[in-house]
Amino acid sequence: MDNIYVYQLGDSLYVNLTNRCTNRCSFCVRNEDGDKIGGYDLWLEKEPTAEEIIKLIEDPIKYDEIVFCGYGEPTIKLDEIIEVAKWIKGKGGTTRINTNGQANLYHGYNVVPKLKGLIDTVSISLNAKNAKEYEEVCHSDYGEEGFYGMLDFARECSKVIPNVVLSVVDILPEEDIEACRRIAEDVGATLRVREMIK
Repeated sequence: MDNIYVYQLGDSLYVNLTNRCTNRCSFCVRNEDGDKIGGYDLWLEKEPTAEEIIKLIEDPIKYDEIVFCGYGEPTIKLDEIIEVAKWIKGKGGTTRINTNGQANLYHGYNVVPKLKGLIDTVSISLNAKNAKEYEEVCHSDYGEEGFYGMLDFARECSKVIPNVVLSVVDILPEEDIEACRRIAEDVGATLRVREMIK
């Protein structure tokens, strides 16, 4: 099986860095039959190096943005993100990270200053209005601390990243979405209500 390290959706190029994740979300597309997003089989037998990713991107300004996502949690591969993002920004490209926001918990320190000037947008999956409900759906390696760590990460990002977005899926009740909107405002982010991937 070929490892798909980059794939295009719309006008954006997505970078698939890892299968590993600190959450096991009940709604994750990985729970479905066939490891596919947009028709791509994204399960990796081997994680890519920064050099492999750079070679595959070729010309970052061909795309609206380069999105670090992964079939797992991309910030687990922080060194690769930094190296590739430096190259992208040097070529005039635009960058985004889609993350569960647990990078600081995983790495054991505040990683956000390393992203300053390299990442244009950070999109963080909020998923719930409080820690208890977050843990019920996300099943984090860190328990309810995963929720609080995610919010701390968002606050740190809002200090140095131009665009910080918290996202929730549209299956949440309207009152929960409004509570999440207030959380986003509190940490200096905007809220995006995204369609559930089916």
